[in-house]
Amino acid sequence: YLILIWLFLWNSFRFIAKPCAINLGIQDSGPHRAQPNAILEKVFTSITKSPDGKRLEGLSKQLDWDVRKIQRWFRHRRNQDKPTTLTKFCESMWRFTFYLSIFLYGIKFLWSAPWFWDTRQCWYNYPFQPLTSRLYYYYILELAFYWSLMFSQFTDIKRKDFLIMFVHHLATIGLITFSYMNNMVRVGTLVLCLHDASDFLLEAAKLANYAKYQRLCDAFFMLFGVVFIVTRLGIFPFWILNTTLFESWELIGPYPSWWLFNGLLITLQILHVIWSYLIIRIAYKALVRGKVSKDDRSDVESSSEEEDATSNSTKGVFSTSSNGSNRVNGHVASGQWPEE
Repeated sequence: YLILIWLFLWNSFRFIAKPCAINLGIQDSGPHRAQPNAILEKVFTSITKSPDGKRLEGLSKQLDWDVRKIQRWFRHRRNQDKPTTLTKFCESMWRFTFYLSIFLYGIKFLWSAPWFWDTRQCWYNYPFQPLTSRLYYYYILELAFYWSLMFSQFTDIKRKDFLIMFVHHLATIGLITFSYMNNMVRVGTLVLCLHDASDFLLEAAKLANYAKYQRLCDAFFMLFGVVFIVTRLGIFPFWILNTTLFESWELIGPYPSWWLFNGLLITLQILHVIWSYLIIRIAYKALVRGKVSKDDRSDVESSSEEEDATSNSTKGVFSTSSNGSNRVNGHVASGQWPEE
């Protein structure tokens, strides 16, 4: 039921986010549309969206078009099915609202929790630890939200990092469910709060990008990168993994589910390393060029090499190319990064 509620809230939230986007000057206009052509449309819908060289030559002879013109048509046709900047702004505003709210709630809840200050408290009297109503709702809200992200990923644009994001969502849902069933909710709350610490900053950067506040976008992205690397490569391994791998072994021994639980956490850590590398690469390009470069995982294709060069030289990390806009999801590069 909560999953359906999240999906309903997301659709309802558009009525709030859309006026905000319009006031910021964001237009509900999509990428350049391909010129109508029945033959190419039939090939696109029935055969392939990315024809190979042999098929391109055949279409060129059939239509008496230049091969490059046909390639441009297919790029435009693929891009015109992508969501508009307004739609992406509404989605990012919804996620920003959730991530910020759940992070503030988690900090407020954990500030008075003894295991927040001493991780060994996560294992005292385990598994006979009380499940308070506040802890229960914190867990259920997070679990339902990540399930909604899992479902929406299949209706969103398919990106190069689709598989990584799919593994990330599976690991996250598995960890939340597994820790709840095994009453490991204390350490679970630490993991959830730690991951929420940087997500709202990424969404803020996307919002600034869609509104064309490039300096604000770059500032939020750099802040996001610092927080992400500190929390995922610093605090997570030395605080979370330390207590799950070593303190739990010392206090309660190698319980049967110890291997699976820590295996999921280590999987998350591997993803953290991959995403941190991508962030560092983007940040390096920003320092070299004076602004963040174009995201390699952009959901919009340029219509020509010249357009690519123009877009790369004049736009920021989340900037819109001549054919459309980049987008960041889940969850970590300019266009759409881990939406943990």
